[in-house]
Amino acid sequence: MTQKVAVIAIGGNSLIKDKQHQTVQDQYMAVDETTDHIAKMIKSGWEVAIAHGNGPQVGFILRRSELSAHELHEVPLDVCGADTQGAIGYALQQNLQNDLRGMGIEKPVATVVTQVQVNADDPAFQNPTKPIGSFMDETQALNRRESDGWDVVEDAGRGWRRVVASPLPERIVEEMAVKTLIDAGVVVVTVGGGGIPVVADEKGNLRGVPAVIDKDFASALLANQLNAELFIVSTAVEKVALNFGKPEEQWVDHMRLDEAKKYLAEGIHFAKGSMAPKIEAVINFLERGGKKAIITDPANLERALNGKTGTHFTV
Repeated sequence: MTQKVAVIAIGGNSLIKDKQHQTVQDQYMAVDETTDHIAKMIKSGWEVAIAHGNGPQVGFILRRSELSAHELHEVPLDVCGADTQGAIGYALQQNLQNDLRGMGIEKPVATVVTQVQVNADDPAFQNPTKPIGSFMDETQALNRRESDGWDVVEDAGRGWRRVVASPLPERIVEEMAVKTLIDAGVVVVTVGGGGIPVVADEKGNLRGVPAVIDKDFASALLANQLNAELFIVSTAVEKVALNFGKPEEQWVDHMRLDEAKKYLAEGIHFAKGSMAPKIEAVINFLERGGKKAIITDPANLERALNGKTGTHFTV
């Protein structure tokens, strides 16, 4: 692959700004702000694959499914993932095509509904921890456990919720399709929401499983499989901080792989549910042969690419 390829993982803040702006139109407008920055990146010569989160959108589908269960069939979790890949991909590709056209660039953008294979024996399946769907009372929760085999937990006095596994991604099933499109100069939206989790049987046949794959882990794997020159995690902050939110907070411009591993292991710098998995994804990318990664926010993407901001990670 001779092109200059980057994989950019877009965080949830790029899709839903706050609880007052959650409609489809609100999300479309939020996406437009991010695609403008990606379009400028493409104009400067990068071939790009875009990954995105889908947590709130899956939650909306599950909630609609629950509310209409008296009249319509419920939607399985893996199908919710496929639905959101299509809907969010549509918003991304249309906005990005409009932005590129405004710059005088006629470049195709396509969304690939992407399956990601996980190991059926991944320990995560024995310890489901990812809450999904609405709160239930104890009777509802125990009934769903009995009738549908759900794993349910009581959530700090707020009610009961379903929990599912978050296994590690092992293979991007549509890898060759994505590579072919990138090689042909197409901007590809892929591994949305971490990909649709699937497992293989003894014959290699795939089936969807109720699980959630970390979007940043899947994006890092995609970057390695594409031999990407750059892996970007677009999130809510301009740079990564040590001792985030504490009086001794320190913003970091550059971090080597060994430093990132050390700070992550210390367990005090990066929030478990937000920055820690992003740092871990960057570590995975570099350990598997990647050369450079950047964490920054959408508005500073161009400046980060020019070395003026963001946190830059190297081996």
